[in-house]
Amino acid sequence: MPAFPFPSFSTKLSTSCVASAVSSALRIPAGQKLDDSLEIIKHRGPDSRGHWISPDNRVALGHVRLAINDLTPDGAQPFHDDEDTIHAVVNGELYDHEAIRADLATKTSYKLKGRSDCEIVIALYKYYGLSFLSKLRGEFALCLYDSRTQFFVAARDRYGIKPLFWTRQEGRLLVAAEAKAFCRWAGSQRVAKIRPGHYLTCQSSGHIEQRQYWDIDYPDKRILDPRSEDEMIEGVRERLLDAIRVRLRADVPVGVYLSGGIDSSAIAGMVTHLVKEQGEKMGNDKETERVSCFSIAFDEDSGFDESSIANRTADFLGVKYYKKHMNEAALAERFEDATWHCEHHNPDLNFVGKYALSEVPREVGFKVVLTGEGADESFGGYPVYLPDYLREPDPSFPSNPLSEEERLKQLEATEIAATEYYRSVGADASNRGPSLPRRMLNNITTVSSMAAFSLTVYAPWTACYGACDAQQTIANSADGVKRELILTKWHPLRGAGHLANIFLTCLGDRTEMAHSIEARTPFLDHPLTECVNGLPPSVKIRWDGKGKRFTEKWILREACKPFITKELYERKKHPYSAPTTYPTGGPLHKLLSGLITRENVENLGFVDWSKVEGLVERAFVQNEPLAMRFAFTVAQWVVISQRFGVRKAEPPEGWKEGLD
Repeated sequence: MPAFPFPSFSTKLSTSCVASAVSSALRIPAGQKLDDSLEIIKHRGPDSRGHWISPDNRVALGHVRLAINDLTPDGAQPFHDDEDTIHAVVNGELYDHEAIRADLATKTSYKLKGRSDCEIVIALYKYYGLSFLSKLRGEFALCLYDSRTQFFVAARDRYGIKPLFWTRQEGRLLVAAEAKAFCRWAGSQRVAKIRPGHYLTCQSSGHIEQRQYWDIDYPDKRILDPRSEDEMIEGVRERLLDAIRVRLRADVPVGVYLSGGIDSSAIAGMVTHLVKEQGEKMGNDKETERVSCFSIAFDEDSGFDESSIANRTADFLGVKYYKKHMNEAALAERFEDATWHCEHHNPDLNFVGKYALSEVPREVGFKVVLTGEGADESFGGYPVYLPDYLREPDPSFPSNPLSEEERLKQLEATEIAATEYYRSVGADASNRGPSLPRRMLNNITTVSSMAAFSLTVYAPWTACYGACDAQQTIANSADGVKRELILTKWHPLRGAGHLANIFLTCLGDRTEMAHSIEARTPFLDHPLTECVNGLPPSVKIRWDGKGKRFTEKWILREACKPFITKELYERKKHPYSAPTTYPTGGPLHKLLSGLITRENVENLGFVDWSKVEGLVERAFVQNEPLAMRFAFTVAQWVVISQRFGVRKAEPPEGWKEGLD
């Protein structure tokens, strides 16, 4: 991201974890602007609101609070140090803060005012400076201002579990937890994300930089792992139990999201074990015998309903079980609001289901839930990862039951099956062959699988910005150092992942915080993921020579086997998804027909109506699953355009000459 000069030290705004600052030369009423922004995202923190504006009116911090730890006024934000020179706002949850407090007490005389986990940010910054970020464990977005040095930093957690956006406007830097917070600030804005594991700094000179403080790493694929399988399994089990244990701590009740998959069931099983066998509390809940779980159910004949499995898991564990049923009418009813909260498109209505699911814990008095995102990425759970596992041998695990002859045979079979699948759903299978982007990333399958579902509905004039090559975009997103590691050091299975921009947004923070729910993700605890990343690929995906099949997430199954049912231990992966076929004349057909009109599409500016016309008919009348996904996407663009007041995209002057 390029640096750019500002006329003076600029505004900083971040709402919900927030900072706004106004250039002293412009003298804009920051307090009212900030409060307007906080009002837009008050769903992120309905319990209280606070702000701080610097005496020179150049920096302002604002915060809307979801009170979870330290429910007293001492937990209110912004936080300030004793000298009133360091000021901070934090969104999210920081774990092991008790141990950090104890450690700091041996190193510094600084006294923390309350018991909030988030307050440790100031104490850590005063002792470690900018290196304090490496000490944080959890999901967070934060803004901190050091008035003595006129230094501002905004940072996001390692995996991007919590969102953080920034933009510039008339000499100001604005930072916010959701892009909609910028709507009250006049002027056109180009909104960007602070990337996972990155921080953004602004100096008094106006110089802005974004830098990385953490990244994923893997061992050399050629080096033998000396550990036994039992040692690896126990290592995963211990770290997962610890990740769950620290996420049970809160001053409010804590529950668990439960689906029919192994990930959430493993969490529910381990939580039940910790509560019943080790006396852990579910937050401040005094009841230690029954854990509360929450689930979503689709129509039984949809082919996507997993609630019966979740029911059996709940019975096995003896937990309280709350379930919300989602039919087509319920999905249609929530479609536009869920899109508004997510702020970008998703070609599946699973985000609407997650949005509805997050209503359930709130209805029965819960603010915090544990959820299973991240396990598939860490443990090799998606079918698309199988070709990457097979692409190279695994010399790090010589006892692998998969022979070299069988590996090559299975690789060919998976490639053929994948190509046939893409053709059957109308996706572009031609992108699956060798390409420059795939060569850049050691031929990993994720590149082509993402590109196969790319939309081709853009207006002709958009070509003036260059070809829209999804594969190239994916390949270019990795820096040069990372690409070299992918090519030379890491096994292909370890180079794939698409968490931050899809699952952690549309199925994570945005749909949960829409209902003032904080979701905690044990599988994205960095001590756990660093352990899992160091495992041989062949304990993540395991070949069963007798059954002639692969078992995805093998080591996770073994680690959580004592805590789950036999049914789940043996069950194949089924991605969480909503139905993709719906009847004509139903609620969704009517909704999308009203959204995808010529007028609405042409008002977008960047979409060609001739390429969209008939899309709804193909989706509902001809029952084309890919057309349905494209229709969902275009409809969400329309909703975002209308709800955000986005101006119609116009071609730049001379765009035709630029294409000649």
